[in-house]
Amino acid sequence: MDDTTARERLESMLAELDRSIGVLRGDPVAVRDRSAADAGSDLTDTDRAQAMLTVATAQRGAVVAALKRLDDGSYGECVDCGKQVPEGRLEARPEAARCVQCQSRRERRR
Repeated sequence: MDDTTARERLESMLAELDRSIGVLRGDPVAVRDRSAADAGSDLTDTDRAQAMLTVATAQRGAVVAALKRLDDGSYGECVDCGKQVPEGRLEARPEAARCVQCQSRRERRR
């Protein structure tokens, strides 16, 4: 993928993530007289929203880092081993920072 296409896709992803994060950080609904079951449901919804916010924030960081790699000319190089990240991987995940092998090693360590 050429740098112009990568930048366009990454900037589009960043804008969408910023919108999603804004929605997820929205003000909570005012608490009214509710049953205990409603309160439990609200807690579950809050937990789900917090988990989604955590994932979106992490992905935003990956997109910003990819844009920085584009700026410094290292986009498409694995940040661990320095080899080229396969084109198909960048097509699927433009924010990918690692080749498949290094990413697999990283995930196994978790």
